[in-house]
Amino acid sequence: MRKLKITEMNRISREEFKDANKLPLAIVLDNVRSLNNIGSVFRSSDAYRIDRIYLCGITATPPNAEIHKTALGAEDSVEWVYVENTMDALKDLKKDGYVICSIEQCEGSTMLNSFQPDKSKKYAVIFGNEVKGVQQEVVSSSDVCLELPQYGTKHSLNVSVTAGIVIWDFFCKLGI
Repeated sequence: MRKLKITEMNRISREEFKDANKLPLAIVLDNVRSLNNIGSVFRSSDAYRIDRIYLCGITATPPNAEIHKTALGAEDSVEWVYVENTMDALKDLKKDGYVICSIEQCEGSTMLNSFQPDKSKKYAVIFGNEVKGVQQEVVSSSDVCLELPQYGTKHSLNVSVTAGIVIWDFFCKLGI
């Protein structure tokens, strides 16, 4: 076996990405404080052609050298918008017909591996602050809370790791 060179991977250009079919999935970062986490979410969103990212509250926005360190240019390919209040972003998404999914440990949450999205619908997935998680007000306004099953001693995963898992799961279940 031989590792492939970047030139052998046949990736699409930034311009082709903008015109390509997207996964009917929007990512909402609710007060995510780590610039590395934000950059990682951009990179995963690029990999699986996410429709757009909403950066809310204290979540930093591009251009930013620290975001770029992990995004590696994905902040230039994936469409994003800054909304000061996460609830305002949710109102806009609901108005546009998105099903709102908070990724949080809640009473009555649905395990991600049991969740089957409807291929005829669009989804918005909310990821919360590294310490406080998704705001309760946002959770209360969600259509569903999805939880990742965990079997170790820790209560949660890093937000960018969680985003990668959730994005991949939606990609597998919805396709492009």
